[in-house]
Amino acid sequence: MRAHRSAPARRLIAIAAVLGVVTVGCTSRGETTDSAAPSASRSGGSITSAGCDVPQQGGPQPWPDNSLQPNPAAAPKGVDRAPLKNPPSHRAPDDDCAPIDPEAGIGNINHLVFIVMENRSFDHYFGTFPGADGIPMDANGKPTTCQPSINGACYYPYHDTNTIDQGGPHGHIGAVRSYDRGAMDGFVRARETIGNGCDLHPTTPPCPRATDGPQGQPDLMGYHTRAEIPNYWSYAQHYTLFDRMFAPVDSWTLPSHLALVSAWSAWCPNLNDPMSCRSEKTFHPASDFGNQWEGASWRASMANTYPRPYVWAPITWLLYKAGVSWGYFVGSGSCVTPPCGNVTGPISADVQNPLPGFISTEATAQFANIRSNEDFLHMAAKGNLPSVSWIVPVTDAGDHPPDDISRGQEYVSSMINAVMHGPPEQWNHTAIFVTWDDWGGFYDHVKPPHRIDGIPNDNYGFRVPAFLVSPWAKRGINSDTMSFDAFLRLIEDRFLGGERLDPKTDGWPDARPSVRETAPELHPLDDAFDFRQQPLPTLILPEKLPG
Repeated sequence: MRAHRSAPARRLIAIAAVLGVVTVGCTSRGETTDSAAPSASRSGGSITSAGCDVPQQGGPQPWPDNSLQPNPAAAPKGVDRAPLKNPPSHRAPDDDCAPIDPEAGIGNINHLVFIVMENRSFDHYFGTFPGADGIPMDANGKPTTCQPSINGACYYPYHDTNTIDQGGPHGHIGAVRSYDRGAMDGFVRARETIGNGCDLHPTTPPCPRATDGPQGQPDLMGYHTRAEIPNYWSYAQHYTLFDRMFAPVDSWTLPSHLALVSAWSAWCPNLNDPMSCRSEKTFHPASDFGNQWEGASWRASMANTYPRPYVWAPITWLLYKAGVSWGYFVGSGSCVTPPCGNVTGPISADVQNPLPGFISTEATAQFANIRSNEDFLHMAAKGNLPSVSWIVPVTDAGDHPPDDISRGQEYVSSMINAVMHGPPEQWNHTAIFVTWDDWGGFYDHVKPPHRIDGIPNDNYGFRVPAFLVSPWAKRGINSDTMSFDAFLRLIEDRFLGGERLDPKTDGWPDARPSVRETAPELHPLDDAFDFRQQPLPTLILPEKLPG
């Protein structure tokens, strides 16, 4: 997982000379010292070096080796099979050697990278970040809002210096109780009435290391600062922090990841008919078909027993038709197609990696695009990143309570550092978004939008942390209302000519209630970039933190 550290000295010198490198080293448990600070102007600029040599030869390529052929017979009723019978050509990689054209806007971004961590709210991580819409405080920095308990107490937010937290319930029922008809006062009561994972397994490490707050309040009322999450705060300080990024659904990890790649979370009782699908945010009910799975999550290892359940169209269907390269990067021990008995290495949970369960992945023969995190590190080092990359963490490094959040920071920084240590020309054309899939039961004070595009029960979830890392990030805080649908819209606008996941036009009809990417509540990400500024330098952060 550290292949990028062996980059030749000449490449590191080139990065330093062309970009200017910001390095941050830990001086104590919570303090960092920046050796330089990004500068910005309105003059525009390019950081492409004269001896551009990307992509380099060798190593994993944007298009993986793939012995499978598209299977038109796997496509369900109503799907346009022409692209499956006559597979489209691969689109040539965009030119990372090209100079930045301010008039081209997001057309300058050749590589979109989305790192999706788990289960933290915005206030929990950035509730005291200067200038952000954080926890309401008085002039003395004391929180002015509290959450009622069923025992009559009212618990206030507090600075949680522990790097291990239990959090709270974070399924759809937990979201409904925490939201409490818009009063936003049910977070503690939801924990008290539903519980969390450590309540079920209190002696399983690291649960015993979690601690309550000074009032005896559950740690879901705790907030972290730079002292505990120095890397996350450094990225937010040097690039762009989003303080109105909402989870795409008011539910847990699986619905959020389904929405991440398809703008919908659904259950389909007829696996040959996408029009049978209906919105679903909890657990999939029993089917009329005896061979269909039931419960919390389908697993890729079940594919020979239970058919793939996600029948509607994901964004990878559109990328396939347009010949756009993409990769979904997971732990090397994760199962993609059975049998998986000989697969070894770190594992990403199936609920974080839903693409093996989409019938479109089988029909388009794109299983090989689901790749290991190590592939991403090698591709970044060689300047071979695909057009679109999603990265999900491995077990114990994803910030999912009770994960040690120091390990999560190390994981995120290893991925970002890999891009920054790679060819400067690639960095010049890359945008990295880091976010969290749901709120994890942690307190947040901002009421999320409901009835998206006027659809009853189609709601955004609570705010989640999110930041953008790019030479062209508009430094500061972006307060536009967004959800993960904005990521899909950015992919569509940059690589697909604005084509949407619209069942009327995308060649894969399904019963989704709206086109989420065009909802009036959603703001596009274009305003998060400034291609006329002087490019922001790289920010190399530690990959080993105390915890």
